[in-house]
Amino acid sequence: QGRRQARRWSRAWSPQQISNRLPIDFPEDTSMRISHEAIYQALYVQGRGALQRELTACLRTGRALRVPRERVRARGKSFVTAEIMISERPASVEDRAVPGHWEGDLILGLDSSAIGTLVERTTRFTMLLHLPPQPGHRQQPRDKHGPALAGHGAEAVREAITKVMSSLPKQLKKSLTWDQGAEMAQHVKLSMHTGLQVYFCDPQSPWQRGTNENTNGLLRQYFPKGTDLSAHRATDLQAVALALNTRPRKSLDWQTPAEAFNELIRSVNKRSVATTR
Repeated sequence: QGRRQARRWSRAWSPQQISNRLPIDFPEDTSMRISHEAIYQALYVQGRGALQRELTACLRTGRALRVPRERVRARGKSFVTAEIMISERPASVEDRAVPGHWEGDLILGLDSSAIGTLVERTTRFTMLLHLPPQPGHRQQPRDKHGPALAGHGAEAVREAITKVMSSLPKQLKKSLTWDQGAEMAQHVKLSMHTGLQVYFCDPQSPWQRGTNENTNGLLRQYFPKGTDLSAHRATDLQAVALALNTRPRKSLDWQTPAEAFNELIRSVNKRSVATTR
């Protein structure tokens, strides 16, 4: 079959998202109303009872049928200690009432390429980490004590997270939950540089960072498995994050993650101004 090909990018709102967003964007125009079932029926009528190839290509997964997903999980790492396991994470994180708690992971592609993902639990706001391969990757043997040339070693991931977090107020940098991947071996330095308290999931327990798992599934529409993720520039990642953050979510009462996150930023800034007076 050959290698998988990158798919066309689009905003890719679901019929349910479109249906529920219309009253928000056009509150006075009652003609701008349609149910998600009507949209689905129109698609299937056009496809004569089944989604044609061009319609299937618009699905987030790129396929018309659900299939099992294989998961490969590493064993527990030596740098993960009992006091930073997810069981020690404050209970207030679980109900999403307090913002500033993040979940993160890597999505992997061909030739050890990777993109880092960060999702804020309360707003589902997503930030993507550009992790390009280092010079000499797959051209020379890696120094055992040197950085990972694939671009997603512990140092590269720490620097990338530190960079994207630097623009946020400290009130929105409370914690980060991650799998026990070797890319987080420098979590102590990361906490020092960002103020994030890092927690680790139990081995083979991706559901413990379910918000991030769901987001990674959405991102596979733009970054399919089996493709070279290093081909995407930092500006490409920004465009994908923008598309995801401006997509209305049922969990946010059909607000977009960007709208919800911006409200948090404004709220934090107002409180900061009030305390300085």
